[in-house]
Amino acid sequence: MPHSAEDKQRAITRLRRIKGQAEALERAVLGGSECGPVLQQLAAMRGAVHGLMADLLDGHVREILAEKPAPSQESVDETLALLRSYLK
Repeated sequence: MPHSAEDKQRAITRLRRIKGQAEALERAVLGGSECGPVLQQLAAMRGAVHGLMADLLDGHVREILAEKPAPSQESVDETLALLRSYLK
């Protein structure tokens, strides 16, 4: 989870952009748009979500690795589970 005010604001901005993309996609589907533009918008949303997740994972992994004296096995297992879900 982002901890600094700047990181939180960046995450919120990205989430709002994704929300806007989802709303635009909903309008496109309701309006009967062609498949090509809908698929393109889906790909853009997927990229936005993956980018946000990568940023959050980056922060999380850095936080876990900085634990002193060493990360707990539970923290390592949780982080690996998150990475596995991200890579699916």
